[in-house]
Amino acid sequence: METTAQVETTELIRTTQSWDGAQLPDYLQGRPELVVRKYVFPAGQKLGWHHHPVMNYGVLVQGELTIIDKDGTEKVVRAGEAVVEMVGTIHHGENRGTQPAILYMFYLSQEGLPLSVPNPEMEQ
Repeated sequence: METTAQVETTELIRTTQSWDGAQLPDYLQGRPELVVRKYVFPAGQKLGWHHHPVMNYGVLVQGELTIIDKDGTEKVVRAGEAVVEMVGTIHHGENRGTQPAILYMFYLSQEGLPLSVPNPEMEQ
């Protein structure tokens, strides 16, 4: 008799808050546009200051990523961990590790909306 392996499921996160503890906003009205993006952060790379007008969350599959908000609060995400991004709050991410960080992000958006808005005034 052949033994069949069972599908294994692990819930990585279930929350109504972003990583900084803020409540997520209500859903947008209208037809949704779902977007999935893969980000590869080389070792030592920083992403510019930005904010998200839409909800998004993801899973880091390799490396380590540090997210910093405009007030200096940091969240370190390690491989295998999920993260729920802030909505409307300025922040940036950086790879302080020695290997590339690979992050898959899932956006709950609408057609025509940007997923991210740069905030270059913070670069000073």
